Amino acid sequence: MPEFFGVPLDVRFVAVCLAAFIGGFMRGFVGFGAALVTIPVLSLAYEPRLAVAAMSVVGIPTLLQLLPDAIRTSERPIVTPISLAILLSTPLGTWILVSVSPALMKVVISALVVLMVAMLMRGWKLEQQVGRPILVGAGVAGGLIQGAAGIGGPPVVAVILSRPGTPTQQRGNVLALMTAVSLSSLLPLLYFGLFTQKAIVIGLLLLPVYGGSILLGSHYFAYGGARHFRHAAMATLALIGIATLLASLRDYLAS
Repeated sequence: MPEFFGVPLDVRFVAVCLAAFIGGFMRGFVGFGAALVTIPVLSLAYEPRLAVAAMSVVGIPTLLQLLPDAIRTSERPIVTPISLAILLSTPLGTWILVSVSPALMKVVISALVVLMVAMLMRGWKLEQQVGRPILVGAGVAGGLIQGAAGIGGPPVVAVILSRPGTPTQQRGNVLALMTAVSLSSLLPLLYFGLFTQKAIVIGLLLLPVYGGSILLGSHYFAYGGARHFRHAAMATLALIGIATLLASLRDYLAS
C-alpha cells in the first residue's frame, strides 16, 4: 500500500478527501461547516486529537483566502467581542480535549448543535441590538468547543444567523468569526504537542482538495447562490448535527 511520509493512501484517506471537498464547498458557500463535515470523518479514520490538529493545518490558508471578504462585509461591533472571547476560551477547551473522554464530549457537542438548530428553525430571534453578554457567551462557548473538538462554529454561527441582516452581511460576519475560531486553535494545539508529523502531513495533503472546493463554494454564492444562503446554512447544521449525535452516541455506548 502506498504511503506518503507515514500516511497510508488507502480507502480511509479517500473518504477523508471526499469529506474535505464537501466541507470546503460549504466553507466557501455559507462560511462555515467544513470542520463539522470533515472532523467526524477524520476522527473515524484516525483519532480525535489528530483530527483536530490536521483540520487546523488545513484551515490556515483559508484565512488568507476568505479574509478579504470577511473584512469587507462583516460588522465589527458584532464580531469583535465574540472573537476576543473565542481566543481567550479556546485554550481551556484544548485542555479538555487532552484530559476528558472524547466520546462523551462529542455527545454533548452534538446535542448542543441540534438544540441550537431547533431553536433557530422555530423562529428564535435575537434583538437587533444584541447585548455584549450574549456575544461574549457565544464566543466562550465557541472557543471551548473549538478547543475540545475542533467544531467551534455552531454557537457563534447560531447567534449571527438569528440576527436580521442581508445574506452578504451574515456571511461576512460568519467568515470573520470562523477566522477567529481557526486562529484560536493554533497556539493551544502547539502547546499540548498535538501538531504531530502525521497530523501535519494529512493536513497538507488535504489542502489542494479543500482549497479548490472553497473556490467553488465562493463562486456559487457570488453567482446566484446567495438567495439560498439561510436555508442552506440551517440544513447543513441540522443534518450534520443529527448525524454526529447518532454516531457519537453509538461510540459512547460502545466504549
